[in-house]
Amino acid sequence: MLKYLLTIVFAFQLTNCAIGDEKKDKTSSDDVSKVENFTLPEVDGKLYSLDDYKNSKAIVLMLIATQCPVSNDYNERMVKLSKDYGDKGITFIGINSNKQESIDEIREHNKKNKFEFLVLKDNNNIIADKLKATVTPEIYVLNSEFEVLYHGRIDDSRRTNEIKANDLRNALDNILTEKEVEVKKTKAFGCTIKRISK
Repeated sequence: MLKYLLTIVFAFQLTNCAIGDEKKDKTSSDDVSKVENFTLPEVDGKLYSLDDYKNSKAIVLMLIATQCPVSNDYNERMVKLSKDYGDKGITFIGINSNKQESIDEIREHNKKNKFEFLVLKDNNNIIADKLKATVTPEIYVLNSEFEVLYHGRIDDSRRTNEIKANDLRNALDNILTEKEVEVKKTKAFGCTIKRISK
């Protein structure tokens, strides 16, 4: 019986989580180069806009999820990144675009994982569509003009002991030292964003 249940759980995860190739670094040629200002609600209903953070040295948009095992593998790393760079003038904003993940679920997930950064709910995946985001986690680093300086993965492996490239951290270090971001695009991998039917 246990073996049967484990088989069902594994099949469910495969159905709900399309795992991308962690080693490839190609991206599509139609990536978004600039993001329009947008406004989304936080879990307690307060509205936040990109414009609220235009004085930041950089804005890190993180497409995340509550149910995706890959996104959840990165929870501690996202918390650490936001702590390491938050005091240096970089703003971190989580965005949840999955149709099946409710505000209550997101609130509990934030609390459980000690997220101190904002997590906004992208109802009807409008912002995910504008960003052309496909998976969780997927990262967009913006400057004060909302131009995309980096787009892709956090690092190159969901397993911490196998990380060879800290792509997001490297991009933020470049920005803080006023250098051009050396690696601007990588291939994000994780679970597909569950969109509403349109």
